[in-house]
Amino acid sequence: MLPDDTYTARRLFLLGEWDAALAVLGPDTEPELRAEIAVDRWFFRIEGHEEAEKAVEALDPASPTRHLLTGRLAYSRLLFRRDPRADDRATAEAGYRAAAESGDEKQRAWAEYHRAVLLDNIDEDAAGAVPLYESALTIATKTGDGLFESYIIRHLAPHKEPAVRIAMLRRSLHLRAALGARPQTVASQALLADSLPEDDPERAELMRTFRPGAEELRIGWLLSEN
Repeated sequence: MLPDDTYTARRLFLLGEWDAALAVLGPDTEPELRAEIAVDRWFFRIEGHEEAEKAVEALDPASPTRHLLTGRLAYSRLLFRRDPRADDRATAEAGYRAAAESGDEKQRAWAEYHRAVLLDNIDEDAAGAVPLYESALTIATKTGDGLFESYIIRHLAPHKEPAVRIAMLRRSLHLRAALGARPQTVASQALLADSLPEDDPERAELMRTFRPGAEELRIGWLLSEN
């Protein structure tokens, strides 16, 4: 059974209440979870990068979580063009490869997924990305990890023909909503809206629905894209 503070922090994390989650944990509790929350807050809000970087650097240098989060920070700097560093591409790749060598099947699958996103969004290398997505998806479905599956199919969907793409995006949205993952649900609503025809009533409803959530959670990149 998780300690009360850890359980509360994880629930707040899922809801996108990153500041509250970090406050519940305190500065010396669950360092890996603290780092995950801080990196997630940076990714969604594009704020708190220094705190996120410090939280990651405080982890054991051999920790697979540290490797993965180091890669995610480097990738997000590239993706959002926020103070990118000359070695960010190499740092992200190295972090994901190191995390994949942890020996844990789920950790390896997450690392492969993140490397696929790097190849897909930064290198525009769909041929390299898709097999990694599919390998990670096998692990996510085998282990019944709905949130992990939602991430993978959200990124795999654009590589499918239109009907399959929309079905995958809807499943990603429904998985996230069912699990109460609020920032991810809002992001899925926005992506599905963008993928539907402009005259589709569902698109209009999704646009009306996701904006208040994005504003409340301060997911600026979602609002600027739509």
